[in-house]
Amino acid sequence: MSAMAPNNRTLFTMNKPLVILLTLLSPALLAAQPQPLSPAESARSFQLPPGYKLELVVSEPEIKEPVVCAFDGNGRMFVAEMRTYMQDIDGKDELTPNSCVSLHWSSKGDGVYDKHTVFADKLLLPRMILPLDAGRLVICETNTNDLYLYTDTNGDGVSDKKELWWSGGPRGGNLEHQPSGLIWAIDNGIYSTYNAFRLRWTPDGVVQEPTANNLGQWGLGQDDHGKLFFSNAGGERGPQSYQIPIVYGVLQPKGQFAPGFEVVWPLVGLADVQGGKSRFRPEDGTLNHFTGVAGIEIYRGDRLPAELRGDLFFGEPVGRLVRRAKVTTKDGLTTLTNPHQEQKSEFLRSSDPFFRPVNMTTAPDGTLYLVDMYRGIIQEGGWVNKGSYLRKVVEEQGLDKVAGRGRIWRLVHETTKRGPQPAMLGQKPAELVADLAHSNGWWRDTAQKLLILKQDKSVAPALIAMARTHPSYLARLHALWTLQGLDALTPALVREKLKDEHPQVRAGAIRVSETLFGKGDTSLSADIAALAKDKDAIVAGQVFLTASLLKWPNAKPLADTAIANTAADGLKKIAAAVFAPPAVAQNGTAALKPEEEKLFKAGGEIFNSLCATCHGADAKGLPMAGGLPGVQLAPALAGSKTVTGPANASIFVLLHGLTGDIDGKKYEGQMIAMATNDDRWIASVLSYVRNSFGNHASFIAPEEVGKLRAATKSRTQPWTIAELHATAPAATTAVNGAAGLDRNGWKVSASHRNQTAKDAIDGNPATRYFSGGSQVPGMWFQVELLQPAVISGLVLDNTLAPRDYPRGYTVQLSGDGKTWGEPVATGKGSGLRTDIKFPNAPAKFIRINQTGSEPNVYWSINELQVIAAPAAAR
Repeated sequence: MSAMAPNNRTLFTMNKPLVILLTLLSPALLAAQPQPLSPAESARSFQLPPGYKLELVVSEPEIKEPVVCAFDGNGRMFVAEMRTYMQDIDGKDELTPNSCVSLHWSSKGDGVYDKHTVFADKLLLPRMILPLDAGRLVICETNTNDLYLYTDTNGDGVSDKKELWWSGGPRGGNLEHQPSGLIWAIDNGIYSTYNAFRLRWTPDGVVQEPTANNLGQWGLGQDDHGKLFFSNAGGERGPQSYQIPIVYGVLQPKGQFAPGFEVVWPLVGLADVQGGKSRFRPEDGTLNHFTGVAGIEIYRGDRLPAELRGDLFFGEPVGRLVRRAKVTTKDGLTTLTNPHQEQKSEFLRSSDPFFRPVNMTTAPDGTLYLVDMYRGIIQEGGWVNKGSYLRKVVEEQGLDKVAGRGRIWRLVHETTKRGPQPAMLGQKPAELVADLAHSNGWWRDTAQKLLILKQDKSVAPALIAMARTHPSYLARLHALWTLQGLDALTPALVREKLKDEHPQVRAGAIRVSETLFGKGDTSLSADIAALAKDKDAIVAGQVFLTASLLKWPNAKPLADTAIANTAADGLKKIAAAVFAPPAVAQNGTAALKPEEEKLFKAGGEIFNSLCATCHGADAKGLPMAGGLPGVQLAPALAGSKTVTGPANASIFVLLHGLTGDIDGKKYEGQMIAMATNDDRWIASVLSYVRNSFGNHASFIAPEEVGKLRAATKSRTQPWTIAELHATAPAATTAVNGAAGLDRNGWKVSASHRNQTAKDAIDGNPATRYFSGGSQVPGMWFQVELLQPAVISGLVLDNTLAPRDYPRGYTVQLSGDGKTWGEPVATGKGSGLRTDIKFPNAPAKFIRINQTGSEPNVYWSINELQVIAAPAAAR
């Protein structure tokens, strides 16, 4: 069914996957569960536009569970294989280090990969690979940010040396929520998803540089000019963060997708999608919108029809399809469009239920390679747990029985004549310079990388000549960036290229100049500022992006000039994202303690790189793309009582996950367990969310997480909201290790604004007692316990109004509310919470007296807790 003729419109529109599937299966299997197909059979399942087809490059048994491929300078193909990924429905032994990176090459140079080795073995689910030069490959495994360099020193195709290339430290979390990518971009930054930083190789080692949070998950690619495209994967949003280079910020404007872009048109209708019925069409069970978008690549080759060059390709493995998107840029903003949308189709669809396209890349031979994980279950175990909708489908269809396979396909056209196999690893630097003008983007990128790794500055004159006069603007652009990577860039050349005839070279010259400014050379300031009046929106916009990054005081006026001169509405949106990003509330005006500040900062990084994918950057939740009207992917965290309530509830959610309706509302996403992250990770992100977006609640200590983790270690299922509510104590059950008394039956009163006194013990962090006037001596707040108790302290939580802590206090106790003893505690409050401790003492009445004063500041108590003495003292 490849190369469908235009008049086969019925197949494009009917979407009757069972009809198609039945043509592939033998009669004996008609009533059975779907069975895996051989590569030849699967090839016949592909539906492509006329003239196109997929050719098999390599398959099982040579590879199993492939997730990404990459090529060295001689065209040898490295394949990362996650061989332990979901080998059964529960993911048993998934974290056993039995995966590998394999190596494949053509001994005859004819594109037939007839040689195979295991380059690096006994790995833990390798997820990122970056070929360097001869025999050297950087590998990142799951559950770590460390990058190791594997070297084949004797040329046998097997690494025999391993050394730490960059120390990133340990990483936890579900393996779907960990980085991918590791591409060496045109700006010589090495980028990955999730991480809000890029790496840069230098002769003295790898350095880390900050970027914005990229909102990516699985998949990362760049266009000819070095603009990155991230894939949101499981967040159901599709391509992300592609409007401007991520080093300058992130912009997700309305209209960056053409209407209906998120709607997909698969052939297979097994409905094996997490979330249930709202995600597929009821008439045929086909997926109705993006869900597991994975892998992303701008086709930059030279052996497929010109109509594909510059198009964006990415896989939808849940839908068994590959989306092609046209990329158009106007007024500085980029829009993606599905050119097959009118036909209710996709560039590539398969009727094979086990076709799982998870990655793709432009190949040395000028074609496009697709990585097909070819398996039944594509979702990790957190989404297929017992009781879930997805598990039932998997079991009914026998999807858990198909694993341990994998294919890599080559997209070709009937006009394709594959390019020659490269031999760049043996080339001299001068020969590599010539490759910077190659018509295939892979060759240009690889030549640039190899030149920089060689650090041979003798080629600088040739690079300068190329940057000045080569007829290909892409060659001129790569020459500039190669000079930057060789530390051979001169202000004179940059000044000249700021006047280049091509706008992308002018914009590139502005970007490379940032290296000179970093070394203290500011001689180009006026030249760059003048380009704010450039009539091309890309160039004018780059002026203020660079000015903002370099913190020029005139950055905003330059943006105003650029907008005025280009009349580009897109530049207005870019400037707004750069100069006025959404603000996040941080504990009002309260100063954080050093440990709280560390937790808050770390939590913010986690939230923005992971949680915002489903809950939104403003924590107000995200609507489900293509789903039912008004249905959200995930609930709002801003204003959530679960978030700001007793800490145990939110800790439980991160440890074990959350499923089902929340307060009567349905959410299509599923909060999976995050227990593979350590206690500090969980404490950080919860402390951040509990004290941002208008939320105010106590910070959570890693020790609190550890205690609840130990107490619930036998739990294997996610919580429901009803179960969480049942765990909430009447009062906080532990404060600094001491038990809090049950607040049921307490009576409270206050000298000022008595009507709000009850809000200090209502268990709702969103309410508070407040005095209604400035703090003055003589104010008091009183508690009458239900029955006498031996107590040892109080906690005054005022995170809702962190400036309203008592400037001075005494605490008195009484048995009858009439006769009061001498103060058992005297002191001053502080910050978000005032902890008051005193010797064990009996009491039925407790009075807190205000002894300090503070003009124009109320005295507030968000939540009051009375600490019981240890049992032995009662």
